[in-house]
Amino acid sequence: MAFPRLFPIRNPSARAAAHRAMARAALFSNSSAAVRLKRYNHHISKAHHLETFNAGQEVQA
Repeated sequence: MAFPRLFPIRNPSARAAAHRAMARAALFSNSSAAVRLKRYNHHISKAHHLETFNAGQEVQA
């Protein structure tokens, strides 16, 4: 059973681009290297998830 989303994703590719931008910003933040890497990896994984979600929707449409 699929659960409905409270906030539907209107444009996953735009959100993926935003997460890629946040990932780049995380690399240059004023934090330790471990924190920067953790934030970068988090945003890149979110971008990849949104891209695969978007690809799945395009196939169904």
